[in-house]
Amino acid sequence: MLDNHQKNIATFIHLSTFSRFIIPFGNFIGPIVLWMANKEKSEFVDNHGKQAINFQISILLYALVIGLLSVPFFFFNIFSSFDFIDIDLFDGIHLNITEPSPLLYIGGGLGVLAILAFILELVFIVIASLKARDGETYHYPLTIDFLK
Repeated sequence: MLDNHQKNIATFIHLSTFSRFIIPFGNFIGPIVLWMANKEKSEFVDNHGKQAINFQISILLYALVIGLLSVPFFFFNIFSSFDFIDIDLFDGIHLNITEPSPLLYIGGGLGVLAILAFILELVFIVIASLKARDGETYHYPLTIDFLK
């Protein structure tokens, strides 16, 4: 039987990932510290700790892949005489709009994908926290199981 302390610790493990907005790498440090301190006391806390850490590592890998895919498109646009908007501030404002490169659309699509992934990450963390609060197990979608 789960007591409230175990549910609270599991909930705080998931919510501690939001500490990244205050502390660099807080999304790793917070869950790891809480999980390491409490994993031996409860299998429920151990399971939620592993899930939270696996999800954060998976999100980091996905972000690196999206970043590595989008950087070349960014540089190809800069170095291919990209003349989408030309502003001349010395003779007044001169705006020159030509047809954008298809690479801009691909890079923009990857940027939109990154924003959607960030929003989904926040939603999944909140769902996991609510499941932990209710004493239920939760498996994050698209998570690679590094810790088993």
